[in-house]
Amino acid sequence: MSPRPVNPIVKQVLELGPTILFFLVYFRIKDRSYEIGGTEYSGFIVATLVLVPLLLAAMGVLWWMTGKLSRMQVFTALMVIVFGGLTAWFNDESFFKMKTTIVYGIFALLLGGGLLWGRSTLEWVMGELLPMRHEGWLILTRRLALMFAALAVANEIVWRTQSTELWVTLETFAFPAALVVFLWLQIVALERYMTDDAGKTGKT
Repeated sequence: MSPRPVNPIVKQVLELGPTILFFLVYFRIKDRSYEIGGTEYSGFIVATLVLVPLLLAAMGVLWWMTGKLSRMQVFTALMVIVFGGLTAWFNDESFFKMKTTIVYGIFALLLGGGLLWGRSTLEWVMGELLPMRHEGWLILTRRLALMFAALAVANEIVWRTQSTELWVTLETFAFPAALVVFLWLQIVALERYMTDDAGKTGKT
């Protein structure tokens, strides 16, 4: 079943809204602590617990409206749930901060692993959305794997050496923005590999 069309603004709100709300809630309660079930939790952990149902609700609405969720959306949501749960269970902020490193690291490994076999995992996921020859997909996949690896390293450095406030800000805005700008620049740079037919990937 093909996905149903949805207003792009509504789609962006559903995809980005939970993360933005996490940012707002965290900065609202970051200096407070809350006792739940006899255990004291920091504002960061409470904000993390708020994020999980918000993300699930947003994904549910998006699925109801479009009839489809991307593999990346499902994987990211699963990681948020797992590491959000570990954060609350162990009452330790480190788990949720490490989540970003693990997500970016897994993406880098998946893309890099496909390249070892001369294949583009990215083409398999996005081939129908971006008409480009196979050679272009291999180049884009290689560069994006390196970008994900760099973001994973950057996240480790930031959360281990900087304040939680800075990490939350970079996690919410800087890392996603850097990825979007990087992808846009790569698509422009790889324009010569684009094809006219979205149904062909250019494999020979």
